[in-house]
Amino acid sequence: MFRSRSWFGGGWGRPKNLHSLEHLKYLYNVLSRNQTVSEHNRGLLVETLRSIAEILIWGDQNDSSVFDFFLEKNMLSFFLRIMRQRSGGSNYVCVQLLQTLNILFENIRNETSLYYLLSNNHVNSIIVHKFDFSDEEVMAYYISFLKTLSLKLNAHTIHFFYNEHTNDFPLYTEAIKFFNHPESMVRIAVRTLTLNVYKVEDASMIAFIRDRTAAPYFSNIVWFIGKHIQELDICVRNEADHHSQNRLADLVAEHLDHLHYLNDILCLNITDLNHVLTDHLLHKLLIPLYIYSLASHRRKSSIPEGVNHTVAKILSKTSAGPDSPRLQDPTTGRVSCVVALFLLSQVFLIIAHSPLVQTLACIILRTDRTVFEKGVNKLLEHYELEKKLLDESLSDEASGLSSKESSSSKEMLVEDLRNITDEEKEKLAKNPCDSVVTEKPFLETVYSALDCSENDYAALFALCLLYAMANNKGVTSDVLEQALKPKKSFISKSSSKDIKYSYNVYLLEKLLSIISSACQPTCRVRLATLEVSLKLILQLVICDGKNILLEPHRQVIESVKSQSMALLRNFYKSEEIFLDMFEHEYCDMSKSSLNVEWLCMDSAILLPPTGTPMTGIDFIKRLPCGESEKARRAIRLFFLMRNAVLTLNGEMETQLPLTNPQSCVQIEQALDLSISRYNSDLIACTVLYKDGMKMRRFLVIDVMQLILVEPDNKRLGWGVAKLVGFLQDIEVSGDKDDSRCLHITIHRPISGATTNRVPLLSAKFLFDDNIRCMAAKQRLTKGRIKARQKKMQHIARLLEIPGQSGPPSPAFTGQGMYGFRLASRNIRDSRPLFGNSRVPGFAAPKRESSPGVLHRADDSRRHRDGNSPNRLSSVKKEPNSAITSNNIRKEMRSRENSSSRTKSRDGSPRMPRPRSEEIPLELIKKGPSSFIDMAPKISILPRPQTPRSEDEPSISSAAALSNLSVSEPVQPKTENIVQTSAISVETSFIGDKKPDKIKEDVDTV
Repeated sequence: MFRSRSWFGGGWGRPKNLHSLEHLKYLYNVLSRNQTVSEHNRGLLVETLRSIAEILIWGDQNDSSVFDFFLEKNMLSFFLRIMRQRSGGSNYVCVQLLQTLNILFENIRNETSLYYLLSNNHVNSIIVHKFDFSDEEVMAYYISFLKTLSLKLNAHTIHFFYNEHTNDFPLYTEAIKFFNHPESMVRIAVRTLTLNVYKVEDASMIAFIRDRTAAPYFSNIVWFIGKHIQELDICVRNEADHHSQNRLADLVAEHLDHLHYLNDILCLNITDLNHVLTDHLLHKLLIPLYIYSLASHRRKSSIPEGVNHTVAKILSKTSAGPDSPRLQDPTTGRVSCVVALFLLSQVFLIIAHSPLVQTLACIILRTDRTVFEKGVNKLLEHYELEKKLLDESLSDEASGLSSKESSSSKEMLVEDLRNITDEEKEKLAKNPCDSVVTEKPFLETVYSALDCSENDYAALFALCLLYAMANNKGVTSDVLEQALKPKKSFISKSSSKDIKYSYNVYLLEKLLSIISSACQPTCRVRLATLEVSLKLILQLVICDGKNILLEPHRQVIESVKSQSMALLRNFYKSEEIFLDMFEHEYCDMSKSSLNVEWLCMDSAILLPPTGTPMTGIDFIKRLPCGESEKARRAIRLFFLMRNAVLTLNGEMETQLPLTNPQSCVQIEQALDLSISRYNSDLIACTVLYKDGMKMRRFLVIDVMQLILVEPDNKRLGWGVAKLVGFLQDIEVSGDKDDSRCLHITIHRPISGATTNRVPLLSAKFLFDDNIRCMAAKQRLTKGRIKARQKKMQHIARLLEIPGQSGPPSPAFTGQGMYGFRLASRNIRDSRPLFGNSRVPGFAAPKRESSPGVLHRADDSRRHRDGNSPNRLSSVKKEPNSAITSNNIRKEMRSRENSSSRTKSRDGSPRMPRPRSEEIPLELIKKGPSSFIDMAPKISILPRPQTPRSEDEPSISSAAALSNLSVSEPVQPKTENIVQTSAISVETSFIGDKKPDKIKEDVDTV
């Protein structure tokens, strides 16, 4: 009735302290009484094993007597007995047993305790036990247990696992049996375990691996990778429609894992293992499957049935050469050309073992057709012989031995390797079609793949391969010179100053053809292809920091840049989306350039180029879709070509980005509010946030920025910027309920991370009255328009659009965005309102710099305009002409009207004109039919400086203008000119106190 339901019975004799030696003794008794596994006690055994692991970990850190008792009772033998039983619940207990051992070895820190556990060879007995691996749980815990043991390997513990006398290493031999397990987690664990084993510096253990396991293990790995490549090639054929990319992505990721694993083994620099592995890779995988797929002869009938026709059309497009990239039959042991180029690019991007990549690079770049036709074995033998003879020749020259000691065959071969003279090398570079391309089948395939006349499907992989070879640290410079990198040679052996530079002209012309095609409106060249081409061009023509580009090629690059600008001009619009797109693309590109290694990790580029964003492929890796993406592509194309030209010219970028962050006001920056730059547009307001918080701030509207300022408590007249936003990124709307409120949203600056722009501030601004509210709204709206207009004008100057060749944007001057505004203010303020011979009065001067109302200020000007001999010469010379004096006056009037359009400064308020400068109302109301020419009738001269006599009446200028008869002509005589002795009140006030206002208004009517 009171029987306990615990696994350990009613608890009689069970210690209360679970972490103690007494508790371990109690668990030992439980194991002793339950040595046979059954359905009834398997739960008890599982709980006992879990508790034993917990106590052992505690004893490792606190009480050494725990391990003493564990070893004294040989408790691991109980584990072996449990595993060897075949009862119904044995698998259930084995899972817990493996989990217990895994936890135990993973958490033990004391080396003595570890040695205790590894003694008596019980661990090796557990490793070689025949578990039921059909149970996925048993398989997972078993491989995890082996990996945990491999992490404990070092020069001291290796002898617990490797028995030199019996020549046995169960930890390694049992693990490599699962190298090809269908579960990826198991395969990864096996690779980790083997690397941990190879890292142990033990000569006898390495010798065992080399003699007993290296050849079969590496051979199996190579076979497995080859089979995997065939599956990848078939997947590329069948997934041309981009419907199912998951399988292809998994295959590419698995191939990358294989290459990284092989590179990790090679980087350990174990000579014996590296020699075996390199030999297997060259003879059985890289050369026969990867490289020979580039130049195998193909027929039109080689396309198997059932292959997707889209891929077949792209991969096997017709060309004149027999070795053009085409689809290959899987039964021949080859893969398609694009797959081979893609895989070789990954090999050169990941593996840097010099003997391996050096051999591959030489075979691709130098193998001629006669050696190629002999097969893989002969090809490698020929390369090894060439390498050996060349090394011997160089060593003989270094040691001072005569050339006669070498055999005649060696001399001939060495001379052939060195290409004899520089003249012949230059000839080979200038005539590649006759010498290089046709005689080197692998290089011919790579060059032919650079053709982008239809699309850039194969060209992208060829470019990636060339870039990977040129940047691989394991490939020496003598292999790459003149092929993928510039060659430097000394003209005179005695002097090192005379240096001659050369580069691969044929390859450069291929690359120039690609970038030229990319600038065509209807091209099918992706941005990734263009960027890799530009990277190769820069590497090919820049040597020792100098641009060695020939003048014809330089002109081609300049022409391509002009084409990119012309292409972008087609998308240049005044809409806001173009400016936002321009800044977004620049921000995105400036963060990081294209990483070719990451590009080759993407399985999507293995499929034919697509133009729809629904596939999820990055924009630079596919063709544009719609006008918006075409504009994005044109913008990026312009940036890439501009950056390439600047790099070739050795210049720095000074015009981008459109907004210079260094010239902008930053948060917490102190501002002097007394200067006109900030004081002119200073408006007090209260910012009401959505959470109910209120803050009193001063709103400053600058040329490019909106600034919320808080008064500085330390300095009078100064403020601290608490919030800064660009005027181009604001949204302003009024409040229907309160005329003193504005709803303002300030968006964050454009960044390349995301297109979703989170607002920097979205709040209500409360002003003191509706007048200030209206003024703030007007300034914000105009400021936003002007800020965007300035940036659009800056873009127009970058694109060299006609009519936009003025000075650069204020954002790039020394004073930042505000220098232009301050300079214009200073010029305007320091400019005198009148000349030295003028005095304030009713006479209005004419500004020659801008059109306005024409005022004749002196009698000579009136005579020069009214009675010009040039204008009346045609009338005097031709008496029968139909041109009359009225027609002359009409012509003069029309010219005056065309130049009398109102043009005031932006943002300057209009002041009321003084009455002395007003035009009579009756003259304005006259219709077009009653046109009146005022030029010969009214003349305004500066007031004489002689005092007026008291008898003369004082008449205002406005009255004088109104008293003049319109119908009666007034002769230009001095006695008819109205003179006044005193300045009127209005004109004297404006002239004395507000010269700026008169200066701004003299041109407006």
